[in-house]
Amino acid sequence: MEVLIFIVGAAGYAGVEYLYRGYTHWTMVLTGGACLLAFYCYTKETKDTPLLVQAAAGACIVTVFEFFVGVVVNLWYGWHVWDYSREPGNLLGQICPLFSFIWFLLCLIILMLFSALDSWYNKMRKTSISDR
Repeated sequence: MEVLIFIVGAAGYAGVEYLYRGYTHWTMVLTGGACLLAFYCYTKETKDTPLLVQAAAGACIVTVFEFFVGVVVNLWYGWHVWDYSREPGNLLGQICPLFSFIWFLLCLIILMLFSALDSWYNKMRKTSISDR
């Protein structure tokens, strides 16, 4: 299941970037996979946590990943994958409140998808167990 979550996160992040910017970078594919996997693992440990709190935690997860990946790929290597320096409240041009809010909204959607995925997965497991 974790490999599937990573692949979906990698493809999803790249897809969102293509829709928004018209291009992406291979580092964002890896980052997207890592973000979704980390968020998925978090939600597995916090099932009883309110939805808005989980979404806020997801936004923090993505923002932290984005900051540290940005420091490496943009500031250290100078690859200029993204630049939020024109956004209000940015930190070193790598993160900003606007995109953290966008990650929050996306995490709300992702939480609904996780719920549907869990329901489907549990149904499939029960079906395969009853077939034995």
